[in-house]
Amino acid sequence: MRVFIDARVIQDHFPGIGRYVFNLIAALAPQLDGELLALVDVNAANTRYDLGQLTKRPNIQLIPTDIPIFHWRSQTALPRLIRRLRPDVAHFPYNVRPLRTGVPSLLTLYDVIPRRFSGYYPRLTRWKIEAIQRAALRASDGFAAISQSTEDDFVELYRVSRETVTVTPLAPDPVFHPRPPAELDAFRQQKDLPQRYMLYLGSNKPHKNLPRLIRAWAQIRNPKSEIPNLILAGHWDARYPEAKELAAALGVKDSVRFLGPVSGEDLPWLYAAARAFIFPSLYEGFGLPVLEAMASGVPVACSRAPGLSEVAGHAALTFDPLSVDEMADAIIRLGTDAAVRMNLTRSGRERASAFSWKETAALTLRAYERLAAV
Repeated sequence: MRVFIDARVIQDHFPGIGRYVFNLIAALAPQLDGELLALVDVNAANTRYDLGQLTKRPNIQLIPTDIPIFHWRSQTALPRLIRRLRPDVAHFPYNVRPLRTGVPSLLTLYDVIPRRFSGYYPRLTRWKIEAIQRAALRASDGFAAISQSTEDDFVELYRVSRETVTVTPLAPDPVFHPRPPAELDAFRQQKDLPQRYMLYLGSNKPHKNLPRLIRAWAQIRNPKSEIPNLILAGHWDARYPEAKELAAALGVKDSVRFLGPVSGEDLPWLYAAARAFIFPSLYEGFGLPVLEAMASGVPVACSRAPGLSEVAGHAALTFDPLSVDEMADAIIRLGTDAAVRMNLTRSGRERASAFSWKETAALTLRAYERLAAV
């Protein structure tokens, strides 16, 4: 079988989706009896992934292009390129995809955040996102949903047929694993990080629920507290300053550090050096940071949002994301109870090991084979 995959998302603008596609391609190649043609944007900034590593597999061919994902030529020149390559199946891991390709196509489904939290978007932006989503769904013959929760959402809100969906759970990157204590101490010192800190990783978009996390932190934090410092890392959107404003207003800004974006090189160390990981999101399609923290040997507390519950299983402390009190209680338990941390560290690593890119690739390959057989 000859598979085309739009790998232009392997770039800095798409850190999460780029990680998914890079690891999927690497895991697909050994299982694919045929060629894997990966389209890559030669002009996109990519500081996280070495595309040359993929070419070590003889059945992976990188197809260079100067067509950016958001350029109108994706609807004209790209379909012609795909037809010339003559794949049996085309896989598009992002909604902005060519609408006519002439071959069966698979679309990856992540979440329905713009529908569940439509009030957070300006009307025109909301209309554009919805139009692109619906056009991508109509143009696709099959779908890979990153969780059962995501499949359920698309069936409910977009009337996608379950028969066309394959659930392909994600997995932690192999770079996430425990590190020797002495090396973690050196990392903390090098990066000027506290010896003990709890970590949140993600954006500050409203569905990430950071204002409630700050309120929970303020509720339990005091100068003599055993609870360590809180570090919030990840892309910061200036349109949503509430978390920073609350940290100042509630008097906890000295124990809360907004770290901002983290390099791909530092990220595994930032996880592994944390005392615990907190993820209070109101909604996630999958919640990969939870698995990354577990794989790093870090105990986790996360919300009971459907996508997160599916990922965490019984290997994390969970709380109602709307309850500041429940969130505060989870923070206290992680910060003060060594036995709880030890048990969650063990169960978390077991849980993370149940997810693998090999299995993700195997499930995705089955979806390709079904489409190619039609």
